[in-house]
Amino acid sequence: MLLPSVHLSAQFATGGMGGSSTSSSGNTQTDSTAQSYTLKRYFKSLSQKDSMAIGWSFGGSVILPGTAQIYNRQYWKLPIIYAGIGGMIGGGIYFNSQFKKTGSESDKLARNLFFIGAAAFYWGQMLDGAACYKSYRDHLPGRATIYSILLPGLGQIYNREYWKLPIYYGGLAVSGYFWYYNDLQYKRFRDDYNAATTPGGNYEGSISTENLKYYRDYYRRFRDYSIVATVLVYLLQVIDADVFATMSSFDVNQSLSMDVQPAIIQPLNYEFTTNYTSVMPTGNAVGVRMNFTF
Repeated sequence: MLLPSVHLSAQFATGGMGGSSTSSSGNTQTDSTAQSYTLKRYFKSLSQKDSMAIGWSFGGSVILPGTAQIYNRQYWKLPIIYAGIGGMIGGGIYFNSQFKKTGSESDKLARNLFFIGAAAFYWGQMLDGAACYKSYRDHLPGRATIYSILLPGLGQIYNREYWKLPIYYGGLAVSGYFWYYNDLQYKRFRDDYNAATTPGGNYEGSISTENLKYYRDYYRRFRDYSIVATVLVYLLQVIDADVFATMSSFDVNQSLSMDVQPAIIQPLNYEFTTNYTSVMPTGNAVGVRMNFTF
């Protein structure tokens, strides 16, 4: 009776949203994820007295724009960030007040463009903070994750896995299209149903009230499925970027080997031995032992 025995030994280096930074003098600072990180340490890091993981740097810039630039010692970017965000918000507020007075479509468009500009400055400072973060590691999983959070597919570009872009962008395009289409049809049948069931409504279609209700619920359900599919594709590309960036740092040495040799193996439990009589009375079985070293 042959029973295989497999022994594996491996040593991996893992990573995640954490990471160590490198000071301007070139000395690598202690990994800030080695011990608990507190707000006190966060503010010490902003004053260049401690290191900060890229996840904390990103989280800080989400709450207060410009903090990542402070940690990266790029203070000259702060006036650009705050002037851009503040100016765009101010312009949006002004044209919004004008639109309320005049109802002009040009004022409405200008309001929307200014608010989009403010969002672009806010988004840009988060991306810039992650891109300029200094680490002793050449390839940082946390940076890949943040890239994918901010812009789908950017993490895959950072990992140099360009072949995945058509998959994720195709998934987002298809799910996004069905989201738009099902939402459009849902609103159409919703409005028709409301018109058909409201006293004095002006519904003039030939579809019965029961069918209107059926189609309304049908397209609403598939609209919700499309939203879930879009979110899942987005989350999948974020997870993919983090996992494969982490795997790229696995430390697999050059001495990969496999050793196969016969061995005498004693079953752990005779009840689960496939051929009980073959191992009696010695209680042992002949097998093959494979040792993998990498």
